[in-house]
Amino acid sequence: MYELYYSPSTASLAAHWMLTELGVPFELVLTDTATGAQKSPDYLKLNPSGVVPTLIVDGAPVCEVAAILMLLAERHAEKGLAPAVGAPERAAWLQWMVYLANTVMPAFRAWFYPHEPAGEAASEAAAAVARTRLEGIWDRIDAHLAAQAGPHMLGERLSAVDFLATMLMRWSRNMPKPATAWPNIARYLARMRAMPSLREVHAREGLTDWIDG
Repeated sequence: MYELYYSPSTASLAAHWMLTELGVPFELVLTDTATGAQKSPDYLKLNPSGVVPTLIVDGAPVCEVAAILMLLAERHAEKGLAPAVGAPERAAWLQWMVYLANTVMPAFRAWFYPHEPAGEAASEAAAAVARTRLEGIWDRIDAHLAAQAGPHMLGERLSAVDFLATMLMRWSRNMPKPATAWPNIARYLARMRAMPSLREVHAREGLTDWIDG
């Protein structure tokens, strides 16, 4: 049984969703970021970065949402959420997982917390840069989706990339130009938001915005 330390509407949503889609046994452990629970001494022993999610796997903590999704995909290879080593799609899978973690997530961090990279005096300018960067990311992903033979980020195959990408697109919902403003992304999200597993996770976390468009 897995244990997922989570907080509603945070990066843990993708891990919660993937566990649900996999249909494996797991227990949710609320770590409410609104009250600072992720900074408690007990939690910091599991995740020294003081963020969610943390997944307990065979008694040991695993951190970083992209790593958690990749690990789950490999531990449950029969579900097909990661191309096999050596498969033609494997390189694209790795590339998108790293891109979403290393490029898209930091851009959102700068949007939500612009004082971190720039200081309070320059936070408005930092947020503007983050917005421009994110809109450029949606340009790239929209063009990528337009070129795919199937409805997912890797074409016909649903993969861990889709769980992470959809969660990040959700994060843009209150921005001046959300990801749904791009036509191919909007079509993609219409399909993803219809997945019973994502709707179940929204209900379980008490989230009512965005899921119905």
